Amino acid sequence: MQILSIEEFTKLNRLFPTVDVRSPGEFAEGHIPNAINIPIFDDGERAIVGTIYKKLGRVPAIEKGLEIVGPKMHQFAKQASEIAKDGQLCIYCWRGGMRSESMAWLFERVDIKCNLLLGGYKAYRNFLLEHVGNIPKLIVIEGYTGSGKTEILQQLRILNEQIIDLETLANHRGSVFGGIGQQPQPTTQQFQNKILDEVLKFDLSKRIWIEGESQSVGRVFLPDPLWANMNSTVNLEIFVPRKFRIDRLVTEYGHLPKELMQGAIQSIEQRLGGQRMNEILGHYNKNNLDVVAGLLLEYYDQTYIFSRKKYKKVLIEVILPDDDAITNAALILNKISEGI
Repeated sequence: MQILSIEEFTKLNRLFPTVDVRSPGEFAEGHIPNAINIPIFDDGERAIVGTIYKKLGRVPAIEKGLEIVGPKMHQFAKQASEIAKDGQLCIYCWRGGMRSESMAWLFERVDIKCNLLLGGYKAYRNFLLEHVGNIPKLIVIEGYTGSGKTEILQQLRILNEQIIDLETLANHRGSVFGGIGQQPQPTTQQFQNKILDEVLKFDLSKRIWIEGESQSVGRVFLPDPLWANMNSTVNLEIFVPRKFRIDRLVTEYGHLPKELMQGAIQSIEQRLGGQRMNEILGHYNKNNLDVVAGLLLEYYDQTYIFSRKKYKKVLIEVILPDDDAITNAALILNKISEGI
């Protein structure tokens, strides 16, 4: 077996399948993207072995582990053989210790070359925090709600720019309405792991674009170092005429299930105030969606201004004539080329 540093591992695991041998519960909380879970212990078995280790020590815990694993060894080897590519696998556990080493020993008995992650998943998470906080040419696109930031990012991708689409990775558009019609959100750990997976694909000598978000996107959170980087790097603040912002909100949210939209409006009653909430609901029930969008923008614009003043050190204004993403992406690239 070959033991690899995190830098070596994150390159090799793009070439060969990756096996996470931790318990299903650990895997569900967060794992290296595209890893396959072959748990040496299920959640209950892991708890049993851990309890024995705490009460009786290492050797009795190992003996219990061997008792549990013995009957499953044939199935483990079969699974590994089915997923190995060119006779190789990448393997990790929590700290790169006994679980991954034991499974690697077994897999190598059936002629699979195993590449182990030194320090395990814990090393991966530490690497994540360091790596996403040191993106040298990060550019943040800031702007009021409804400005079309995500669509501009997608157009920049078409123009061969490197982008991190936080809302897609989080399955959430960022506001209280942002989860409606979306797939379930990942855990915070997995959201962050997906961000790192994107960054590892990029050429860090070139610029990387990201949409300005609060530190939470729905119920998941950006890594602290990335959030700090986003607040201190180049921030382009786009300004789109309010009419286009209202039209965009009506288009994006006007067709969503009525009961979910009403529930979302009611959920921010404390921040809107009861009178304003009832006013918005009244217009919503009458299908005056442009009025609803305008009233909600009053709230979200104030929230944005507060956040901007609190966190952003430098903002460079970019005035956009409308919300055409193709035109706006070109204008933003021109602004960057001016050497801001």
